[in-house]
Amino acid sequence: MIRAVLFDLGGVLLRTEFEAPRQYLAERLGLEFEELLRQVFDSPSARRASLGEITAAAHWAELARRWHRPAEEAAFLSEQFFAGDVLDRELVDFIRSLRPQFKTGLISNAWDDLRQYLRQMRLEDAFDVIVISAEVGLVKPDARIYQLALERLQVQPYEAIFVDDSPPNVQAARELGMWAIQFTDRHQTLHNLQRILDGMK
Repeated sequence: MIRAVLFDLGGVLLRTEFEAPRQYLAERLGLEFEELLRQVFDSPSARRASLGEITAAAHWAELARRWHRPAEEAAFLSEQFFAGDVLDRELVDFIRSLRPQFKTGLISNAWDDLRQYLRQMRLEDAFDVIVISAEVGLVKPDARIYQLALERLQVQPYEAIFVDDSPPNVQAARELGMWAIQFTDRHQTLHNLQRILDGMK
């Protein structure tokens, strides 16, 4: 029996629907688009921020320095980079509709400013448990971050479904014994979720 449904945030609930702001930023900085993404999400300072070893602000300050921009521009650079991101309110409403029949959770590889964002967007109440990598010092696909979420939800792996857009993260959840769905779009994800939930009745 399924007792809990867990979601990733970036690439699932919060998606980059408009790439123009990032493309403009890359051009302004003289970077290839893919290189901009790599430096923001997969540079040494990004990984440290994801583990909670430095703040998001410190990561952006490091990027500003690397891009030869004034330190006071760091916040603007961050705003510009994320300007095309859109929260999927329909998917959030679906998550809320799962309760109280199912427990809900969020597992996100994210920096220390995510909690503030969740409060600002009034998302905290959609989840019984929120596990943010920067707060726990673990990042997906490390099995321990999934185990931590499951322990906090008080469910077994086979009693939980996890939705993520990253194949390695989905595979790690499956290897732990969870049901896992790779997010491609809202319609397909909801169809797959409903199929599992109906099949486990």
